Amino acid sequence: VQLQASGGGLVQPGGTLRLSCAASGSIFSISAMNWYRQAPGKQRELVATVLSSGSTNYADSVKGRFTISRDNAKNTVYLQMNGLKPEDTAVYYCNAIIKAYSTGYYGSYWGQGTQVTVSS
Repeated sequence: VQLQASGGGLVQPGGTLRLSCAASGSIFSISAMNWYRQAPGKQRELVATVLSSGSTNYADSVKGRFTISRDNAKNTVYLQMNGLKPEDTAVYYCNAIIKAYSTGYYGSYWGQGTQVTVSS
């Protein structure tokens, strides 16, 4: 099982970006899909979660600005980021809780991270 993230880049304050993360491999089912971020010198933090039911949850710092969604047919999770601020600058990581055919149980899988830089 692999997760491939894309969509990061450099954007001005107030701008928008859309991150994508596709899971591939021998996947039986996916439970939660998450986006985390880690800024320089800080701990990794949970940004947003979407469950298989479609229920979502957000960190207070991004509520009203970021939207997480998923396409279950494509095993893909998205993070639409609007109203970006310099403090959103970080490496963003996707994470998914996946039951693989090879293991038969749920495990936590991580993407490689994508840099988001918000600067004028």
